[in-house]
Amino acid sequence: MLAAVAGSPGRLADVLAVRDVAGPAACGVGEVVVRMVASTVNPSDEVTVSGAYGSRTSFPMVPGFEGVGVIDAVGPGVPAGAVGRRVLPLGSAGAWQQYKRLDHSWCVPVPDDLPDEVACFAYINPLTAVTMVERFCPPGVRNVVVTAATSAIGRHLAELLADRGVAPVGIVRGTPGRTVADPSRWRAVIRTDEPGWRRRLRTLTGPRGVEVAFDCVGGGVGADVFAVTAADGVFVHYGLLSGTPLPAECFTGRGARVELFRLRDTVQQDGGRHLPALFAPVFENLHRGRLRTAVTRRVRLSELPGHLKSPAAGQAGKILIDPQG
Repeated sequence: MLAAVAGSPGRLADVLAVRDVAGPAACGVGEVVVRMVASTVNPSDEVTVSGAYGSRTSFPMVPGFEGVGVIDAVGPGVPAGAVGRRVLPLGSAGAWQQYKRLDHSWCVPVPDDLPDEVACFAYINPLTAVTMVERFCPPGVRNVVVTAATSAIGRHLAELLADRGVAPVGIVRGTPGRTVADPSRWRAVIRTDEPGWRRRLRTLTGPRGVEVAFDCVGGGVGADVFAVTAADGVFVHYGLLSGTPLPAECFTGRGARVELFRLRDTVQQDGGRHLPALFAPVFENLHRGRLRTAVTRRVRLSELPGHLKSPAAGQAGKILIDPQG
């Protein structure tokens, strides 16, 4: 079968190659083989391939944390009726190949009426946004800041917060051609490349400060948002788009509580048994036409390394990978 393989740690565009590899071995007890139908690229794939998680990543590896597929074969202990079921195969990387073998408990059934190009994106951004809002935004919260507001997850957070009557302040880095998807959902959008943006942020958040901050940027921008988060507020740090960690002073215990949110911890906590319930609100939102992801380009698996090297890889929106191509 074909697989996109990262042979060593490094920049994804530099170390990825499509190879003809051995197909999956016969299923063991409780295992299935999933024929991958669609996948995509996420920052988590880039971070993992970079070698950032060296203690739990070995090379060569097949990246791809997000995708949808169809159960093609089952092992002992798995109902025969599972064959043909569309699922999200979670719990590990490996979506950038034609077939993925895994334990059946890590397969989340996908509703029949959700198209592949919608179901493919149901995991990382929607599940993160739903879980964080439910966990950190109790009723009564009104003053919220979201960094990387033009990102897909920034859009999802604004959508979910709107249901609670909250219009957050968005922080953006001023990337040319990128704007928030729906300006009406934001109380204000501040560009960090504009003079006086910190002063404007302090004015908008008021003397008490931010009740909840969602930060996936880190570095200096994350530190500036932390500085305006109320002492009894919560600063939720869930990504590092800047590539620079938060300063040490954010973790001294003085000021806002810092919560390091990792989707992996939520998903992996009980071996997958809670996954259907965890995804229920995500699928409900997708059925309502919400938490959707814009697809800007479709590529065959064999084209993926070339696409990652091209200027198109930096464009807004997501790519949809056809693993069978």
